[in-house]
Amino acid sequence: MKLSFIYENFAHLLLAFCALAAAHGVAQESGNYVSETDPLVVKKLADWQDWKFGFLVHWGPYSQWGVVESWSICSEDVPWCTRPAGISYVDYKKKYEALPTTFNPLRFDPDAWARAAKDAGMKYVVFTTKHHDGFTMYDTKETDYRITAPDVPFHNNPRANIAKEVFAAFRKQGFGIGAYFSKPDWHNPDYWAPEWATPDRNVNYDTRTHPDRWQKFVAFVHRQIGEITSTLGSIDVLWLDGGWVNPQEHPHAVPGSGEVPWPQDVDMAGIAALARKNQPGLIVVDRAVGGRYENYRTPEQKIPEAPLPYPWETCMTMGDSWSYKPNDKYKSSRELVHKLVDVVSKGGNFLLNVGPDANGDLPEEALTRMREIGAWMHVNSAAIYASRPLAPYADGHWRYTRLRDGSAYAIYLADADEDKLPQQLTLKGPAPRNGAKLQLLGYPEALHWRRGDEGVTVVEIPDAARKTLSGAYAWTIRLAAVR
Repeated sequence: MKLSFIYENFAHLLLAFCALAAAHGVAQESGNYVSETDPLVVKKLADWQDWKFGFLVHWGPYSQWGVVESWSICSEDVPWCTRPAGISYVDYKKKYEALPTTFNPLRFDPDAWARAAKDAGMKYVVFTTKHHDGFTMYDTKETDYRITAPDVPFHNNPRANIAKEVFAAFRKQGFGIGAYFSKPDWHNPDYWAPEWATPDRNVNYDTRTHPDRWQKFVAFVHRQIGEITSTLGSIDVLWLDGGWVNPQEHPHAVPGSGEVPWPQDVDMAGIAALARKNQPGLIVVDRAVGGRYENYRTPEQKIPEAPLPYPWETCMTMGDSWSYKPNDKYKSSRELVHKLVDVVSKGGNFLLNVGPDANGDLPEEALTRMREIGAWMHVNSAAIYASRPLAPYADGHWRYTRLRDGSAYAIYLADADEDKLPQQLTLKGPAPRNGAKLQLLGYPEALHWRRGDEGVTVVEIPDAARKTLSGAYAWTIRLAAVR
């Protein structure tokens, strides 16, 4: 049986477990949050909190197979690391690592990506400069396992330095720039040493027994961080993944748990100092580790029940998979808008992921979702950007936000079968001041309202407004200043 047939058919089974990977992986909150004191970083964090809506992109040679990024070469006995039947782990890993030799995304057009994201109402991008498999999507001098290597067909393309091209294109559209970087590197012989087996995601030797070997790897990581922050233009966020790589020891680690007894300290103080020397005010996100180098937290594939006492961002896939998957199952535009509103009403940012295909195209269904979200944002974005949470945050159909000028917004989330706003609405949340003008975004005339025992009642939504704004996923009322 041809291997291409095996991969094509097995991809569906493998990627069905991507949601499980998010639930059981390492990107969960841990440790204490430590507030940043550097005034440049504090200012950048405030700017980032105003952006609210971001675009996350997972892309690499693995997109040719449509398999989950990196994880299929990890030999843990968990669903998201499974490989096709009929091929050994060793043979599979060799073929996976050879994927760059056929990676030639001739339709790669970062300007088209940036336009689509801007039209969707997104304000910042986070792009995978390197995932756990160690393949770098920029022109690194530290390894031949890179997009510009001579054996990669795309290396002669004028846009071969992909991460640099992505960042430049989004920068032209006014986006904030985030560089995703994996701290573990499964291709580096000083992380997964060839002398020993690789039983799990961790470094496969005791760093306490081989400290010199580990320090070689740490130096490699620092040099790559130095490249990213000095050769790819201005960067706002260093988004570090692989939270199991941290200074903690786990003396009671159980085999197969994803933990090892020894520490994996990559000197985050040194990384932050180096990165901020090149990029003053840089936000550093050492995901799932906690402490002073996780400037904001990143709940993955979930939305907290209530506001969190620190800056945070829900990162979530538009479909089921982080990377490209043929026939992926995408969330509806209505669901995505509701998630955006829910996140923002609780004070977070929403980082929405799409994986381009092997040619460099964003999937058409993803583009459709982005256009539809953008149409909603065109009318309602005043309630989203630069907003902060407003108690009670959520109440039934309603979500609430506020701006610095004291104005408040009440956003009504439509039911699946609700094509038009109800003729009468009652808000039990923040009350506008007497005489305040209430306005439905997208409709120019003021709304008539009265205060009652149950809250603020909009006496009547004009039929013209209901017709003009029919089919929206949510409707927004500006409350002006609240009491």
